[in-house]
Amino acid sequence: MHTDIEIDKDLCIGAGQCTLAAPSVFTQDDDGYSMLLPGAEDGAGSPMLREAARACPVGAITVTES
Repeated sequence: MHTDIEIDKDLCIGAGQCTLAAPSVFTQDDDGYSMLLPGAEDGAGSPMLREAARACPVGAITVTES
């Protein structure tokens, strides 16, 4: 099973909830917007990945399994 993570940059407001919930997967760029850490494109096995997506106040993060 493969995990895909998408961050809608048009929706992201830089609240940082994803970074707080799953710091091994998400970080924030220089402008404060969410981005995936290098090497964490598949969620890095983080048990908090889905919680991080749910914590996003604008629903900018989508996690799918394929």
